[in-house]
Amino acid sequence: MAEALCHDPAHTPRWGMAIDVNRCVGCQTCTIACKHWNDTLPDIQWRRVIDVEQGEYPNVQRQFLVTGCQHCAEPPCVPVCPTGATRQRADGLVTMDYDLCIGCAYCAVACPYQARTIAHEIQGYYDGEITRQEEAVFDEGRIGVAQKCTFCIDRVDSGLAAGLTPGLDPDATPACSAACIASAITFGDYNDPDSNVSQLVRDNPAFQMHEELGTDPQIKYLYTTPAVPGREPEAADIADDRLADPANPLVGKLQPFWDWRAAMNWMFGGVGSGFVLAAWLISFAVPAEAAADYALWLSAAQFAGAGLMAIGLFFVFLKIGRKLRFWRAVSRPQTSWMTRELYVVAVFGIAVLLGIATQHPAAHAVAALAALGFLGCQAMILYRARGIPAWRHRLTPWMIVATGLFEGFALLMPAFALSIGLLAAFQLLVPLEIFIYSALALKTMQTAGVLIIVLAAANLILWTAYLRSAAAGGIGPLARTVLTKVHRRVLILGTGLPALLYLAGLVALGMGQTGTRLAIGVWLAGSLLAIFGGAYWKFMVVARAGYQQGFAMPRQPHRGSGARAAPPRLDGTGMRPGAPLAESPEGVG
Repeated sequence: MAEALCHDPAHTPRWGMAIDVNRCVGCQTCTIACKHWNDTLPDIQWRRVIDVEQGEYPNVQRQFLVTGCQHCAEPPCVPVCPTGATRQRADGLVTMDYDLCIGCAYCAVACPYQARTIAHEIQGYYDGEITRQEEAVFDEGRIGVAQKCTFCIDRVDSGLAAGLTPGLDPDATPACSAACIASAITFGDYNDPDSNVSQLVRDNPAFQMHEELGTDPQIKYLYTTPAVPGREPEAADIADDRLADPANPLVGKLQPFWDWRAAMNWMFGGVGSGFVLAAWLISFAVPAEAAADYALWLSAAQFAGAGLMAIGLFFVFLKIGRKLRFWRAVSRPQTSWMTRELYVVAVFGIAVLLGIATQHPAAHAVAALAALGFLGCQAMILYRARGIPAWRHRLTPWMIVATGLFEGFALLMPAFALSIGLLAAFQLLVPLEIFIYSALALKTMQTAGVLIIVLAAANLILWTAYLRSAAAGGIGPLARTVLTKVHRRVLILGTGLPALLYLAGLVALGMGQTGTRLAIGVWLAGSLLAIFGGAYWKFMVVARAGYQQGFAMPRQPHRGSGARAAPPRLDGTGMRPGAPLAESPEGVG
């Protein structure tokens, strides 16, 4: 029946694996078979087996967990890809087109299974020297692009074309499954109820890794047999001290894909877009008699904001693996927030130029709304990186937007001061005009000051709620340690102190000329602190707290020594000939 369905043109298979954790002996044959068949680069391994040791002597256990691309039914890596290099076939296989990939690594940070890798150069196995074998199989197309397990898609497709059945015929089965000496890796069609994998999962308890993320991974792990009943993980296995140990193979490592260059995009892009929006919003508080002069300043401000945003995007350009293909990033506006960001940038740039040329309020408004769209895209780009718990937190997009607005309004004061200073220095303003412009700036800054205090409070509330809900939101101990270290600095320097300085400035304005000078001074200090605080937390969250999801075993085999030794068989027979019968522990399996 399984073979008939497999070759039925009307039947669409759903390829997947059932991996028996009990059967796996950690021999690494599957990893060697994968490397041999796919000729992966040195240090690149699509199929891995991690060695998990738990407990303390004499109550210890050891087990092996086969990992790799899960070919999820709802793969988070597919919609984020800005070029369409990552796609999903009708049979569920998630594919990679190396010729389309630009190496932006968005798929890598979106994957909760650490299944994506990027090699920016080839490193030989032997002291960095390239052997003749490595040179013979070297594929330049895999440099600078994302790569991952394909379930040996070429074997599956060629096997089907030859009338073979994947999962039953070795030549049509992924190399790791075909080579497994313990038959721990079974491949087959989950859409066929009579297939080998369907029967295994139906007849035996199984778990999906990170099932709570809604990805519906198509690797399902078996953990119970009549001889070795399964169990829940012990409290010590999932305690914070265990999950904060970098030596624990289940713990996610700090992601290496989006480094300080990526952080610069959120730092410069956030303040730049926020500044453009803030400068436009403040225009509604400008007196009618000064509207024409402010329109000129607004055009200059939007151009300056565009420059800050461009700096951030330039840093993004520096980190992509295939820079000459950057233009392909415009290919997926229907799903990728990275592509949408580029379209918003195009609209923004055109509106800024039109605003400079025409001084028309409509152009200024479109530029401001496009800046808000850019800020929203930045928020969603980080939020959709589902492989990084610190980024996919439900408050992340709100924090990005709120901080961008806070930074934008904070930049108004230095911008006003610099503008008036430059005009006076180049004698483009006479003393009376300087006074008028300064008075206008002060009146405008009064309005901005109130908004800054409100935004500071909003940022303080959001940051505090983010940290307090970090554990419940799935952020691991290592990332929480980083966040805790920066917490006080963000609260005091980034939000609390700027708010107090702006409040003091508002009070000082009623104290005459001396008070005005004092207000300007404290406002400038508050602005610089607010901008620094926003940039600081974004850098730390992106580049320092960006720990990967890691691996998980929500159900485990019950085997080991001491208190972790396997209990009697589930069927009531002894574990070995002559052993006394005993009932299985309540709740086992």
